Amino acid sequence: MTAPATETTQQTTQQTTVRQQVLVLYLASSALDARVVGWSTYDGTGQTHPTTGDSDVPPYATGLDALKDGWRLFQAAQLLPPYPGHEYDTSFLKHEFFFEKLVTV
Repeated sequence: MTAPATETTQQTTQQTTVRQQVLVLYLASSALDARVVGWSTYDGTGQTHPTTGDSDVPPYATGLDALKDGWRLFQAAQLLPPYPGHEYDTSFLKHEFFFEKLVTV
């Protein structure tokens, strides 16, 4: 026998939320297999709270290592030649790569 139409059935659904984690790697050159010289991490899940200078060891040795670990590359710095006469000036780290992971929480 089936339940009457007026009876409601409760279903428990587990809702999952996808959050983004971002990894910024500064490499020694524009090649993804170049060594990491600087980095920043951001956790959109709120489960960790990384800060600048919280580690002396980079999370990966190269950008390629981050790819192998499942990070998705979504932005690389545009390669711009130095202005003539300024080839040896110091400035920002120019080989910047942005990676992301989508994490279910």
